Amino acid sequence: MHKPFATIPDESKLKKAQRFVRIIQLMQQQGGVEASDLLARFDLDDRTLRRYLADLKDLGIPIRDEGRGAGRHLWLEAAYGRQGVQITLLELVALRFGRSMVDFLEGTGFAQDMDDALETLSTLAGEADMARAKDLDRKFMAVPEHRKDHTGDADLIEDILSALIYQNPAEALYARVGGRTKSYRLHTLTLATYRQGLYLFALDVKEGKIKTFAVDRFRHFSRIRGEHFDYPEDHDPTTMLQDAFGIIGGEVQDVILRFNRRASPYVRERIWHQSQVLTQLEDGGVLLKIRVGVAHELVSWIMGFGPDVCIEAPAELSARVRDLHRDAAEGWELPSGRRA
Repeated sequence: MHKPFATIPDESKLKKAQRFVRIIQLMQQQGGVEASDLLARFDLDDRTLRRYLADLKDLGIPIRDEGRGAGRHLWLEAAYGRQGVQITLLELVALRFGRSMVDFLEGTGFAQDMDDALETLSTLAGEADMARAKDLDRKFMAVPEHRKDHTGDADLIEDILSALIYQNPAEALYARVGGRTKSYRLHTLTLATYRQGLYLFALDVKEGKIKTFAVDRFRHFSRIRGEHFDYPEDHDPTTMLQDAFGIIGGEVQDVILRFNRRASPYVRERIWHQSQVLTQLEDGGVLLKIRVGVAHELVSWIMGFGPDVCIEAPAELSARVRDLHRDAAEGWELPSGRRA
């Protein structure tokens, strides 16, 4: 039985019009309401409740019911209350465009839920706007990147979403790249997307530290339904990224990169990190100074510029990239002893 709203201590003393409003509110809530609940709340008998419901139906309220007597289940059609509510064509465009940006989740329940929600919201657009929207998928698109394959992670993603929503602790097995599988007890805090992949920020309960986990690397994830944790009021997921060049952090250092004239236009047109300072050089090049965690993502990005970038600091990063370029130039040694 649903608990009475705290703001109305004695609903049995409400006037008839006030009761009508409350009954409609109760039937609109998720799952509807039992007739026995209404009888108890408003101190009604079966006959009076039937009369109330008949009066509401006469007013055009779309009441639906199932069962008999006091055990009857009552609810309102989902579309009730939407009259006069519309979304504009540009709002519909924004919704459809936003959906296309998470196409990498295709094949998961998460993507299906998004499609269902979009279909529901699309019914709130006017007929003229819906007619104009028929070619939206061709007029607007998100160019697909190299993405992670989450098609086999449907149950895992659903468990993570449920753990986030209901704040259940979770027991997990996680396999790091090139490392062993390790068990964790986690408090899930934030689910993030990055470069067509899903990542989870979660508190490692044993170490008391918030860590980043790639969702596709979980080998087991089980939320503990009977337990709950308090979501930390001071958690700000943006702080997890403030020193990262992407989503994975590392040792924070001052990095100075000098790009030549050829790479300069490309470097200038983007914001690479919140700490960046760009200086135009007389030879047409540009000097980029950033303070970031030195990790694989940063190294891969620098190497992508090939001979068009020179690492002025730190020296350890310069040596690391130089060695990697040398290894690439010499080629990997094949089992037969030949070079690739």
